[in-house]
Amino acid sequence: MTGRGAMEQGEHGCKSRIEWTGNRGQGTASYRGYDRTWDIAVPGKVVVHCSNDPLLGGDPARMNPEDLLLSALSACHMLWFLHLASSTGIVVHSYADTPLGIGRSAPDGSGQFVRAVLRPRIGLARMADAARADALHHEVGGYCFIARSVNFPVAHEASYHPAEAAAAGNRAGTDMRPDSFAL
Repeated sequence: MTGRGAMEQGEHGCKSRIEWTGNRGQGTASYRGYDRTWDIAVPGKVVVHCSNDPLLGGDPARMNPEDLLLSALSACHMLWFLHLASSTGIVVHSYADTPLGIGRSAPDGSGQFVRAVLRPRIGLARMADAARADALHHEVGGYCFIARSVNFPVAHEASYHPAEAAAAGNRAGTDMRPDSFAL
């Protein structure tokens, strides 16, 4: 970007609005006197209500920045994997990931992700080449916008199982409750 938002050749823009919703009436007059809640609003999309990490006083029922980054990384990887699989004739019937991000906090309160592990469980058509599918995960890193933007290593520990075609949107056998995720 140059100047006041003009884009150069090959660039594209993404818009978002972040609005703090945690003012209890006194603003930030005291450290414990305000909530760490906020909303994400992207034009034309559903508003996402968020909070700080529970370790830092946030609401554990809401998404936090770390959740969002890890989810974006996993989703971007998944979408590129599906694209590459389709392009190479590998038929994928299901894909569910339980990624793990490892962070480190410093004594001054600052922190960062130091690595992430994507752990997709992928249902392939019965005759699909699982070794070739596995190799695609390494190719994805060259395309995924999010993976190319982070400064920590991202590993892949995919597992595969034979799967039959399922009805559109069918998540049979996929438990998406957060308490069902193994770390």
